[in-house]
Amino acid sequence: MLYAVLIYDLEAEVGELSSDQLGELISRHEKVQAKLASEDKLGPVVRLMPTTAARTLKQRPEAMIVDGPFAETKEQLLGFYLVDCPNQEEAMEAARLIGGACNARTLEVRPIHLFYPSPETAK
Repeated sequence: MLYAVLIYDLEAEVGELSSDQLGELISRHEKVQAKLASEDKLGPVVRLMPTTAARTLKQRPEAMIVDGPFAETKEQLLGFYLVDCPNQEEAMEAARLIGGACNARTLEVRPIHLFYPSPETAK
């Protein structure tokens, strides 16, 4: 089953990392990705652009597009992994590995259903 491991943290703090700190963070993620890939559990990994690049479509009460994500949280969704694990316990273990790599404040593990699989995942 596929699980999304959503990574939430303070975008401003991550944006202030030095190039050396960012390199270390990426290196830790690469190690986690290699481990999950070796266990045939790694799906796509996404790092989202800053929230300043986001636009939001609000559909109610009337449709309008606004700049920014306007989430009602202090932490922002920074990126996510898709992991293919047989159960939620193993997905939580993958989240622990990912969390250890990035020291994120919050990781949400949510089962997903492929509503419309891409041609690659349909094979």
